[in-house]
Amino acid sequence: MRHRIDKRKLGRYGSHRMIMLGNLAASLFLNDSITTTVTRAKELRSFAEKLITRARGGTINDRRIVRQKMPHKAAALKLFSEIAPKYLSFDKGGYTRIVKIAPRLGDGAQMAVIQLVEGK
Repeated sequence: MRHRIDKRKLGRYGSHRMIMLGNLAASLFLNDSITTTVTRAKELRSFAEKLITRARGGTINDRRIVRQKMPHKAAALKLFSEIAPKYLSFDKGGYTRIVKIAPRLGDGAQMAVIQLVEGK
């Protein structure tokens, strides 16, 4: 039973999983949408929305926390300068959208496109 377990392991140990999510988030912020499996997209949604909410604050401590979780410098700069200001009118969350697409041909894994929602 999965009582009080809120994260998926994604077949990786903890530090590898966090680096993978940081890289996926950097790709999402740089490209505005990426194609990945549904399971990864659902985990990335939680991770990326917390980073965007943190970036909306814009303090030096927020910048340090974001850089710790997502070491890609160009993505962090874009997050603070372009992406976070678009979402100032939003509540905390609701910045991403997941759209399911056709299964992957090689192994039949369910695929999805995760994209940033346009700001209000």
